[in-house]
Amino acid sequence: MDPGAARARPQESRLTTLDLTPAPGAAPLRRMVAAQTGAEIQAMLRNGEQLLLTMIIPVLLLVGLSVAPIIDVGGGSRIDFMAPGVLALAVMSTAFTGQAIATGFERRYGVLKRLGATPLSRTGLMLAKTLAVIAVEVIQVTVICGVALALGWRPAGSPLAVLLLVVLGTAAFSGLGLLMAGTLRAEATLAAANLVYLVLLACGGVAFPLTRFPESVRPVLESLPISALSGGLRAVLSEGAGPPLTALAVLAAWAAVSLFLTSRTFRWE
Repeated sequence: MDPGAARARPQESRLTTLDLTPAPGAAPLRRMVAAQTGAEIQAMLRNGEQLLLTMIIPVLLLVGLSVAPIIDVGGGSRIDFMAPGVLALAVMSTAFTGQAIATGFERRYGVLKRLGATPLSRTGLMLAKTLAVIAVEVIQVTVICGVALALGWRPAGSPLAVLLLVVLGTAAFSGLGLLMAGTLRAEATLAAANLVYLVLLACGGVAFPLTRFPESVRPVLESLPISALSGGLRAVLSEGAGPPLTALAVLAAWAAVSLFLTSRTFRWE
């Protein structure tokens, strides 16, 4: 008997005990959302148009409208009026306008169709995009607050109330942006998102006090998410008020309705 063959038999028997059966399965939702969030953040920070919309325009508006007496903001300091409004505008530009346009073109170029072939659900995709928006908003808030402080802004109020307003505002605008991007064509989303951005900038209490508008339309304007966010932030940061319950309720309602409709109607292609 060949001694080499005898030595090979135990090795072969050990190999046959290994379990090489494939174990396919989706990764946990937490891991899929984390990976998609990282990809979303990288895409947003690499897009020059997104940076213009989310960083440069809000800062230019803050400096220009705070320094130059172009707009009558009523009594009080100009920077105290403008800083909360520009913070609200930054949230809207990232969570709504930028996200709607980016997601709309992702649908057009088939990116979402490929994601739809993965185990990532609609809820997971919405969660990942919202988390990416929050990460970018942290950078926005840091930059805008730094510029505002350099211009003499001295905020007051509860940081917890500010956090609640920003989180609910982000959820509301993110839901609206994804609802638009998931139902309209990319070109229509681009036009509609920019139009809504300009209308809400003019009529949402960001740069103009709502008291400048006729009383007949004021209740409608006050029910808009941008008005609730800018007014709530202004009440807390400029007036030192407690949590603005009306503004929080308006933002929570917009968030609940928009995210529910998005989860039901969002199309991958």
